[in-house]
Amino acid sequence: MASLSSLFDPELLRRYDTPGPRYTSYPTAPQFSPGFQEADLREMAAITNGDPIPRPLSLYLHIPFCTSPCFYCGCNRIITRDTARGAAYLTRLYREVAMMSALFDRDRDVEQVHFGGGTPNFLSPAQIAEVMDVLRRQFSFAPASRLDCSIELDPRFITPDEVGELATAGFNRASLGVQDFDPEVQRAVNRIQSVEQTLAIIEACRTHGLQSVNVDLIYGLPKQSLEGFSRTLDTTLEARPDRLAIYSYAHLPSMFRPQQRINADDLPSPEVKLGLLQCAIDKLGEAGYVYIGMDHFALPGDSLALAQQRGDLHRNFMGYTTHAESDLLGLGVSAISHIGPSFSQNPRDLGSWEQAIDQGHLPVWRGMRLEEDDVIRADVIQRLMCDGALDYRDLGRRHVIDFTTYFADALARLRPLEDDGLVELTADGLRATSHGRLLLRIIAMCFDRYLPTAAASTPRFSRTV
Repeated sequence: MASLSSLFDPELLRRYDTPGPRYTSYPTAPQFSPGFQEADLREMAAITNGDPIPRPLSLYLHIPFCTSPCFYCGCNRIITRDTARGAAYLTRLYREVAMMSALFDRDRDVEQVHFGGGTPNFLSPAQIAEVMDVLRRQFSFAPASRLDCSIELDPRFITPDEVGELATAGFNRASLGVQDFDPEVQRAVNRIQSVEQTLAIIEACRTHGLQSVNVDLIYGLPKQSLEGFSRTLDTTLEARPDRLAIYSYAHLPSMFRPQQRINADDLPSPEVKLGLLQCAIDKLGEAGYVYIGMDHFALPGDSLALAQQRGDLHRNFMGYTTHAESDLLGLGVSAISHIGPSFSQNPRDLGSWEQAIDQGHLPVWRGMRLEEDDVIRADVIQRLMCDGALDYRDLGRRHVIDFTTYFADALARLRPLEDDGLVELTADGLRATSHGRLLLRIIAMCFDRYLPTAAASTPRFSRTV
């Protein structure tokens, strides 16, 4: 495998730094339609129950509450210090769990559970343990050896002892939001978080037997400097997390109101932002991490890195996962499900979600049934985002197509990328070069038949660098 330093070509990154989808799904969420409703979701669940080999399930639970706003955030969240709102939310969440679980045969094991937000640890450890008990009663859980239970944590609002309570409840993976340890940057984004708090929670995760710890950092935040971000990286790498996500800050204040609190003049210049990315890549390479794709890095022995080597890495709304064959059930406000050849999303506003639950309905706001072409392109983009390569013959056999004929237009769009050294094209397949691996979104966009339509509407996508 090429060294991480070989990924970085500043000229190419500048040239291809344009808005584009992150491809946590294909088609992407802007293509979802309100024409897809509860009856459609129920039908898709019944269809997948009929599969000859029962497909396992992954559960995503969205906990929307945060006690204070982080100005960079683009997540669906509700700012409140009223912890009673968490209990009221769970009452309705349990009703949704009961309605959703009734749709699926009991021989379909749950192999993955993920709590996201918002701030999942807005809930107390006792409440989170209660949620897990409800899920275990409503669904059939796989044995512990096959079960991943993960949770996103804000280290400012959890103690080491409470991490132990989460481990007792069954969690074996955690993801910690950090973003940057520099005090000036933290003040600019309204997230004051000490090194000591963060390291104590990482240590607690290990003490209590969690298998994997991820740390999220962001480059491109206001007031960031090369010197300050370098210190953040050094501090983080000393803790040796199993995974790191190094996200590019997407400044879209027209879409995300909290970002209007950020002074655009404080954002690093494009040149400085590229320098921050290069600093991260160099340091992670020196520390022995491998590049998974789309901002994600892992130690060579981590399950993500091993899945990538085997060729069964998967990407969905939870990011990169090792559960490629499962159907995803999204629970809670704004959550997205991927059941068979369909997507469905719950309402993004809490009131609409609550109203649907109170009326005894699954809270489906919008969604999409995938056509055959969508399924084919989704597979192609999935493999690009996970493997950085395509095998035309394998894809042709899987979908009963002649790949080069079917994708003649896409292959023509790839030629300029080949000329720029982002991809290598052969008669049998394509592979992203070392320089192209940081630009997988650009390569995948060549296969996206919806992109011209999406580009003509209001910009919805972050920049690729």
